[in-house]
Amino acid sequence: MHDTEIAIVGAGAAGLSLAYRLCSATTGDTPAITLIDAPRGPLRPPERTWCFWEKPGGEFDAVTSGGWDTLRVRGPDGTPITGSAAPLRYKMLRSPAFESFVTRHLDAAPQVKRLTATVHDVCDLPHGALVRGITQQGEPLALRARWVCDSRPLPRLPPARTTLLQHFRGWFLRADRPVFDPAVADLMDFRTVQPGHGLSFCYVLPSSPYEALVEYTEFSAAVLDDAGYDRALRSYVSEQLGLDHVEVRRTEQGVIPMTDARFPHRAGPSVVRIGTAGGATRPSTGYTFATIQQQARALTTAWYEQGRLQSPPAHSRRSLAMDAVLLRALGTGRVDGADFFTRLFGHVPLERLLRFLDGATRWDEDMRIGLHTPVGPMLRTAAELPWLRRRPPGPTTQRPG
Repeated sequence: MHDTEIAIVGAGAAGLSLAYRLCSATTGDTPAITLIDAPRGPLRPPERTWCFWEKPGGEFDAVTSGGWDTLRVRGPDGTPITGSAAPLRYKMLRSPAFESFVTRHLDAAPQVKRLTATVHDVCDLPHGALVRGITQQGEPLALRARWVCDSRPLPRLPPARTTLLQHFRGWFLRADRPVFDPAVADLMDFRTVQPGHGLSFCYVLPSSPYEALVEYTEFSAAVLDDAGYDRALRSYVSEQLGLDHVEVRRTEQGVIPMTDARFPHRAGPSVVRIGTAGGATRPSTGYTFATIQQQARALTTAWYEQGRLQSPPAHSRRSLAMDAVLLRALGTGRVDGADFFTRLFGHVPLERLLRFLDGATRWDEDMRIGLHTPVGPMLRTAAELPWLRRRPPGPTTQRPG
């Protein structure tokens, strides 16, 4: 006997997306779903911003915070590279708007039950799984489900040959004069102090001539302290944007692992890992939201066509192999990260490059793109990877900025 057919642990992007798609399908009866959200506190993710690209007219367009058809990258010397993303559009979505959108749909679905609890473990049962924890009211939780989709972050990253961190802090700011072009998003501006190994950049997503999200990002082995992020942002706002006085209305901060570790998408016969825990994050970029949607669609299709939850790996073997080479090359300092991405954006059509970052290009397109990278260091790195042992990553360290 099961208390529910599908239990979804975690109501972040992955959990909400899967519940939404299971309820929105029109091919069969919606299963009984229990969506378990963590109580407010450290286990619940803070508000965040997701960026992705797709064609105009997407299902979340009504709640996006912005969208741009023109993207720009600036090299370390400030030279702008501007291109059209058409037929794609770069979009920004805030988590509160997404959660409200999905919640409206779930509230209208009688098959969905929501509860708040701290989940301690998920274990296999014959023909199902058991979710155990403590409810918000302090009562024991023991929920039997035919299938469990677990989006909780892994307690530790799997062994890897290379592990970098994408760490960032962003300011939602208002300027005292109109300096932003709302039609253009700066995807990467490398006029920042570069770390010894890895790269740093700022990106600027304007919502009006006066307002924008300005975010400082690093790919490196250690995070900064708070003062370091703020110094980098103040320097960029002052020296590159020419602003001496801004009003910071909101901040966001985060750390995303960039690793060639293997993320199993199953934790048991009836337990599926979803989201970052299921390998949805693209190792070379940190983008996750679009892959979460693909993952949720695949699981929903499998449920309604086969009566079971299964999906292909989040990223192809070819994409993961290329990412492993890039991460190793960045981590060893063999390639200059700022120069690497500036050259790619300068020589590869933007639409093709975005498809490449989504893992949607053909092998021959990948080969042509590869010719615009530092071929020698990349080939040397590819040759050594098979001989490297995968090791557990060390603890995250902090350095002054």
